[in-house]
Order: sequence, then C-alpha cells, then structure tokens
Amino acid sequence: ATCGHGCKYGECTGPNKCKCFPGFTGKTCNQDLNECGLKPRPCEHRCMNTHGSYKCYCLNGYMLMPDGTCASSRTCAMVNCQYGCEEVKGQVQCLCPSGGLQLGPNGRTCIDIDECSTGKAVCSYNRRCVNTFGSFYCKCQLGYELKYTSGRYNCVDVNECVTNTHRCTLHAECLNTQGSFQCKCKQGYRGSGFDCA
Repeated sequence: ATCGHGCKYGECTGPNKCKCFPGFTGKTCNQDLNECGLKPRPCEHRCMNTHGSYKCYCLNGYMLMPDGTCASSRTCAMVNCQYGCEEVKGQVQCLCPSGGLQLGPNGRTCIDIDECSTGKAVCSYNRRCVNTFGSFYCKCQLGYELKYTSGRYNCVDVNECVTNTHRCTLHAECLNTQGSFQCKCKQGYRGSGFDCA
C-alpha cells in the first residue's frame, strides 16, 4: 500500500488510506482528535485535550479517581484547588491536568510553563516553538511550509517568486533565498528593489 501524502500519526493500509493511531484523525492522520468533544464525554467533570490524548480533572471539592470519575471529598473542598486534588498518604495535594502546567505559589492554581523560553521544548531544524497553555507545538519557520517529501514531513522553503507572495516592484527581479527572497532592480533602474526608478 502506498500513501502519496503519507500518514503522519498512523499507518498506510491501502492506496492512499490511512489508519490513524488513537488520538489522531484526518485523511493523513495529521490532526489531533479532540476527545473532549466526543459523545459520550470521556470525563465526568472537566476535560483537557492534549496532543494525541486528553486528561480529566474534577471540580473543586471532588477528587479524581483512578477510573477517571470524580468522588466527593471534604478535604478537597477545604483546600480549594483549581483543578481538583489527590490524597497522598493523608496529605492533600492540588493537581494540574498537564505536565506543561505547574502549581502556582499559592499551591492551588496552575500556571503555564513556557517550554519555549525554558529550553524544555526541542524543535527540529527549520521549526520554531510556539507556547500554548499547558503545552507547546513546533511550527515551520517563517518562509518555510510543511510538505510531505521523501517519506516524511519536512519544512520546505517557500519560493516567494513563484507563489507571487513577494513585494518586488514591477521594475525589479525577484530572487528566491532560503526562507526569504530578494528584489533586484532591472537593468536601467536604481533603488532598493521594492521601489526602482
């Protein structure tokens, strides 16, 4: 079986047919499935979608049980956690529904960890890090686009001269460069290339 566009998070099962891994969807399995929007809902109280998965958390006054349900807890109610809590050896601890969140100074609310600025996030060549609440993702650098080439997804240079997304004046030639472009005034003209006289 060959899949011309590839299967990003799945496997090729027939001519251009992808079977997605759990948590992913789309023709090429390149989209994250939002499990929180499914019916029946996977969580009893609150749900947080994550890349390829999801996490459940409870309303204040409830504790998250191992099976994903929420049980009423007087101790949790007293601590007043933002995302529910757990009891460890009789000690009540507030929870954060994602590894990209950490407990704030008050020990009750969760604050975002900016993985892009802390260096925790590693994006491959030609990709830049974009922080999100509780997580991050890698995006192609400006001047590059995601394309499926030679069996995998790569960030490939956009040829602005061909796609006509350059800003060169009519009297200038467009020259493509890696990740960008240059404008050069035609013979008999002078200027920056963005304006030639």
